[in-house]
Amino acid sequence: MTSQRHYSPADRLLLQADAALRTLLPFSGQPNRPSPAQAHPDSALDEAQARHVCGLMRINHTGEVCAQALYQGQALTAKLPAVRQAMEQAADEEIDHLAWCEQRIRELGGRPSLLNPLFYGLSFGIGATAGAISDRISLGFVAATEDQVVKHLDQHLAELPTGDARSQAILEQMREDELQHATAALDAGGLRFPAPIKAGMSLLSKVMTKTTYRI
Repeated sequence: MTSQRHYSPADRLLLQADAALRTLLPFSGQPNRPSPAQAHPDSALDEAQARHVCGLMRINHTGEVCAQALYQGQALTAKLPAVRQAMEQAADEEIDHLAWCEQRIRELGGRPSLLNPLFYGLSFGIGATAGAISDRISLGFVAATEDQVVKHLDQHLAELPTGDARSQAILEQMREDELQHATAALDAGGLRFPAPIKAGMSLLSKVMTKTTYRI
C-alpha cells in the first residue's frame, strides 16, 4: 500500500513559488509530449502574417500562464485531497500547451507577453479564492474557464493564414485537451455557472487578449 506525502503549509508555499518560476521563466516548462507542430513543415508567412500569428500565439501562451496560476491557486486551497490532486494533474497537462506556444512564438521571432507576471498573480488569487469557498465552485470555475479558452481557440483557428499547419496543429490539440478538462471538472461535481457569470468572465478574457496581443 502506497502512502501519500503530506506537505506543511510552508512546503506548499515553496512548491507554489517553484511552479510560478517554472511558468514565467523562458523555456523552464518541460513538455511531456512533443509539439504537434513537429509533424508539419514550416510555412512561408509574410511579415504581416507572421506578426499576426505571433500575436495569437502570445494570447494563447498567456492563457496557459493563467491556467497554471488558476490550478495552482485552487490546489493550494482545495479542501478534498482528490480535488487537489486533480488540479495538480491538470496543471501538469497544461505545461505542454505552455511550452508548445512558447516554441511557436520563438519560431516566429517573437516573445511571450511582458504582462504574464501580472496575469499569473491575478489568476492565482482567483483560483485560491474559488478553492477556499468550495471545491464545487472551484471545479465549476475550471469548466467555465476552459469553455472560454475553447472559444478563443476556435476564433484563432479561423484567423490563421492558410497553410500555417504548425500553428493549426498546436491549437487543435490544445482545443481537444481543454474540452477534456472542462468535461472532467463537471463530471467531478463542478458547478455549472449561470450565463451572467460567464459573461463577466468573457469580458475579463477580452481585456487579456487585447493587451497581450501586442504587449
